[in-house]
Amino acid sequence: MDAVVLRAPYLDTDAAQLCFSLDLPERPALAERLVELAGLDVRLRLLGASHQVFAGPVRETVACLPGARRGLPAAHRLHADGWSYDFGAETRQLTPGDFAAQAARIRETAARTDTGLCGIFPGSPDALTAVVAEAPGGVLGWRTWHTYPQSCQIVSTYTRLEAR
Repeated sequence: MDAVVLRAPYLDTDAAQLCFSLDLPERPALAERLVELAGLDVRLRLLGASHQVFAGPVRETVACLPGARRGLPAAHRLHADGWSYDFGAETRQLTPGDFAAQAARIRETAARTDTGLCGIFPGSPDALTAVVAEAPGGVLGWRTWHTYPQSCQIVSTYTRLEAR
């Protein structure tokens, strides 16, 4: 699927400002896509400040949120109500050339699937947020990328959600 040009200013200024939550309500979305994978409706949502994914009992938000505790967990595991949820995040600092090449790979990855959503913010084709959902072996998962051209940082996350 081709990237969506988002009609909003680029709000995230630094990877360290991202927050993680599993209990926030729906936030205003700049772009949204509904896909069905592993027998679940999965809502991929791009926000002015990053992403939300709603699937089964999960309401995952990774975003810059005023007043929220900053930082993403390297790993977060939750078992509740018959579900197993695993989340991981990594921030990479790249050289300008490596950053541009990686941003291009992210756009290509999102474009190759019909279960993804990639939004490009005005001002730079490398200022983007992308979410790609997949269900290898019938287990739902999604990957996200948040890019920061001004600092050459890329935050990537991986989530796996499985009925137990």
